Amino acid sequence: MLKDENLLHKTALIGSGGLDSVCLAYRLAATGKLAVIIGFDYGQRHKKELYFARQCADKLGVPFLLSDISAIGAQLNGSALTDKNVAVPDGHYAEATMKQTIVPNRNAVFLSIAFGIAAAHDLDNVAIAVHSGDHFIYPDCRPDFLALFDQMEEKSLEGTVRLYAPYAGKTKADIVADGAKYKVPFAATWSCYKGGESHCGRCGTCVERREAFYLAGVEDPTLYADPDFWLTCIESEQPA
Repeated sequence: MLKDENLLHKTALIGSGGLDSVCLAYRLAATGKLAVIIGFDYGQRHKKELYFARQCADKLGVPFLLSDISAIGAQLNGSALTDKNVAVPDGHYAEATMKQTIVPNRNAVFLSIAFGIAAAHDLDNVAIAVHSGDHFIYPDCRPDFLALFDQMEEKSLEGTVRLYAPYAGKTKADIVADGAKYKVPFAATWSCYKGGESHCGRCGTCVERREAFYLAGVEDPTLYADPDFWLTCIESEQPA
């Protein structure tokens, strides 16, 4: 797995339109490494994120390739992200209920398709914006998984495409700070799992987003339906 950004060449980014992937898109574009953004429609209830992914690609002047795997996503039921019968839980990511947002093997599926697209388009790298806050909930975001997946693709594609995951050891606040460095238009990103008119401010990814801006010392331009709920979550986790 590539660690040195200087070794990157033509890169395909898995882009959801979320804060993390848009920040990575701007980081790659700043060095001329970004070649294409790949988005996935897997039947997620917050499908509006794909609008922001396409908007990011347009802004940075690269193609946006949408992979419609909604038929596959329909089979991955039981997750709050793909199953309308499962409610998106509120609260901090530290809560066990956030496991309801796991989509089985999602990143493995995304990466397999992205590596194939990269090889077909004669690209050198696939980038993914997973970060350390994802590790304890999502197994396919962990560094050991990423390293092994990269090894598998090295065999499958004979080393022609390598994985790049620069945020895997970073926090969400680190990503916000990185985004500020590259002048990311944070308001043009989407995180909320509920996919409403505005960010709900209550689901795990909204709470995490709000907290990340605070910890990074960067102004958060996001419109939240409940902008103060995250403070309640933090206070409830403080020792008595």
